Amino acid sequence: VQLVESGGGLVQAGDSLRLSCAASGRTFSRNAMGWFRQAPGKERNFVAAINWSGDSTYYADSVKGRFTISRDNPKNTVYLQMNSLTPEDTANYYCAADLRIDSSWPYVYNYWGQGTQVTVSS
Repeated sequence: VQLVESGGGLVQAGDSLRLSCAASGRTFSRNAMGWFRQAPGKERNFVAAINWSGDSTYYADSVKGRFTISRDNPKNTVYLQMNSLTPEDTANYYCAADLRIDSSWPYVYNYWGQGTQVTVSS
């Protein structure tokens, strides 16, 4: 069972990126999913979350209005659309799954991917 993030890279301030988190080995279509990020020397912080059906989303204040989380359950994939990026968004981005079925907020993340690096230059 794996969560594999992709889509990171080096961009300039103001640019956009879309991260993907593809699940393999089992379906996560009934699991809430989330995105977190960790900058060098800092703790891992919550970015966004989405319930199993995709009709409830949650965001950190620092990304509200700029980032959008979504999911495609038939593809077993979760996305993070990131717009208006700033250097403060530079971090390793991780996706995570709440392994409880049909769980409600707040979620408990107990399965993690390996991360994808996002670097935003000024």
